[in-house]
Amino acid sequence: MPLAFFTQTFDFFAKGGPFMVFLVILSVISVTVILLRARALRELVVVPSDVAAAVEKLQPGNDLDLLQTTMRANPSALSRIIATLILHLDWPRAENLEAVQTRARHEVARLEQGLVILEITTGVAPLLGLLGTLSGLVGIFATLGGSGDPVVVARGISEALNTTIVGLAVAVPSLIAYNYFQRKIEVMAIEMESLSADLLAKCYPHGELPQVQKEIVNR
Repeated sequence: MPLAFFTQTFDFFAKGGPFMVFLVILSVISVTVILLRARALRELVVVPSDVAAAVEKLQPGNDLDLLQTTMRANPSALSRIIATLILHLDWPRAENLEAVQTRARHEVARLEQGLVILEITTGVAPLLGLLGTLSGLVGIFATLGGSGDPVVVARGISEALNTTIVGLAVAVPSLIAYNYFQRKIEVMAIEMESLSADLLAKCYPHGELPQVQKEIVNR
């Protein structure tokens, strides 16, 4: 039974022609990107709960020792954004905010790495499948000659549609994964923005000048 299954599967892909090779390669790349992004976009890796809790517990005027210790223990996108905020605490609030926003955009861009491949796969895979089908149909009709056997025609069309099936099978999961990851990044970006704004308000409770212990900040 397993041997027959593998034989049928091989025949299915073999009859798809050269476009099937491109679709198989595209599917491998897509699955690899999905697995890597799923691992990189875990919330505990991007927005660790310990760092978030340390920011929420911090009170205006408190030193940043506990927060910095927690950040070092939990390297993440959120920790790097907060580190930028702490590093520039000797700047006015508006300039510090601009530095934090720049760092946040950089971190979001890092989180989105690889998603463009899924976006391209979503558009290209169905087109490759359609090209494979059309190429197969052209070959079928070119070899029929004057016989016009309907059984042969039906079998040929069935085999030519293999690439369309595979193209859609590659595009659909890529589209789902792309939209899921984009939404997840958006939610985490909003959470990081909220935590950064909270910390900024606590570090600058009276306007443009920070209220923290300088020896802790410059450590």
